[in-house]
Amino acid sequence: MNAPRLSAVLWDMDGTLVDTEPYWMAAETPLVESFGGTWSHEQALRLVGLGLEDSARIFQDAGVRMSVEGIIDHLTDDVMGRLALTGVPFRPGARELLAGLREAGIKTGLVTMSMRRMATTVVDLIDFDAFDVIIAGDDATRPKPFPDPYLQACQALGVTPEQTVAIEDSPNGLRSAVASGASVIGVPLMVSIAGAGAHAVWPTLEGRTADDLVAFHAAHRAGAIPEAVR
Repeated sequence: MNAPRLSAVLWDMDGTLVDTEPYWMAAETPLVESFGGTWSHEQALRLVGLGLEDSARIFQDAGVRMSVEGIIDHLTDDVMGRLALTGVPFRPGARELLAGLREAGIKTGLVTMSMRRMATTVVDLIDFDAFDVIIAGDDATRPKPFPDPYLQACQALGVTPEQTVAIEDSPNGLRSAVASGASVIGVPLMVSIAGAGAHAVWPTLEGRTADDLVAFHAAHRAGAIPEAVR
């Protein structure tokens, strides 16, 4: 039986498509400090790739006396305000690769644990029609690292996970994508992704093209990805 061809590429947002993790971290520290607590860079790193509801409960444990929904709304509003001032801080090569996929007629989906209004804000700031579907944190039946967000994206796009490549920067995101059955590329940023199961690790998306993704997908589905990059 022939291996499935690449039909869609699924993108994580924060830290993969756009370098917004510093924006989240900049919002977190004053929130915790406003309730008399302290918040370290190491604590912030532990939240990378985590669902917002789980993150909000960690802030409650750190002394933030707000509801889960209130914490999520506060942080989301702060980050959206920063985006409105700065525009979309694409990771190197991400915009060019995304545009190349659109030109090649390959479907694209955004799979993020940020709220839909945050994801929509980012997508609306992109200067071309970037995504066929968005699955956000408030759409997912279960958050990453469960496979649900990626499976929901595949269903919305009318493809199977075996027909997709997912691109992620965090261990939780990688575990979610791998569990869905997609072919998965890790592009690390702020945290180590060692042991999270990526089928390939690309240090950067700069210089990468739609053809590179097609070739990676074909090689992975044929079992030809070297063990050293898994």
